[in-house]
Amino acid sequence: MTSIVQPTASSPSNWEDLNLSAQPSPDQLDNIKAQLDLILLALEAIANLSSEAMLQAATELNLESMISDRVSLWRLRQSSPLRKGQGGRKKLDVDEARALTLIICHLAKQHSELIRRAVALLEQLTEQNREPHQAALLGNYLDAFHNTYQERMEEGEKASTDSLTNLALKLLIDLLFYGNPQGVRRLWLTLLDRSLPTVPN
Repeated sequence: MTSIVQPTASSPSNWEDLNLSAQPSPDQLDNIKAQLDLILLALEAIANLSSEAMLQAATELNLESMISDRVSLWRLRQSSPLRKGQGGRKKLDVDEARALTLIICHLAKQHSELIRRAVALLEQLTEQNREPHQAALLGNYLDAFHNTYQERMEEGEKASTDSLTNLALKLLIDLLFYGNPQGVRRLWLTLLDRSLPTVPN
C-alpha cells in the first residue's frame, strides 16, 4: 500500500488562489456550505477545537471583518442545509466561503502533526484488518464526530454508524492534504468540483 502520509511545509494563505470562472448558483453555494461545515466538524473532532480557536484563526488571517465573533461564526456554520433548525440561517456568499476555506487550511496546518499521526494509524490498522476504533486517537475522533453530527444535523439520528464512520475517515484524510502547501487551492477546487450538478445518464 502506498502511504498517503507526506511531510508538510508552511505556506501562505492566498486569497488569489480562490478564483472563480463563474458565479456559483444558489444550489452550488448550498453544497459548498454543507462541505465547509462538515470539514470544520472533522477539525473540531480531531483537534478538540473550540469556536474561540476558529475566531483566533480568523484574526490571524485578517478576516475579522467577515467573522468577527461567535455569533457571526455560528450563523455561517448554521447556513449549511444539513443543519437542524432554521434559526439564524443566512445565505453564504462567495467571500465568506473563501474565508472559511482559508480558516480550515490554517487550522489544518496548525494541527498537521496530529492529523498525520491519525492518518498513519488508520493506514496501519487498515493493513492489519483492524477496526479504527481500536486506536485511542481514532476512537476518540470517531466518537466525537458521530456525537456532534447526530446532535447538529437534520439527518443525524437516521445516519448509520458505518456511513458516519466512512464520512469521518474520508474527511480526516482530506484534512491531511488541506494542511499542505497547496492546501488552500486544493480545498477550493474540491469544493467547486463537488458542488457541480451531476449530469444524468
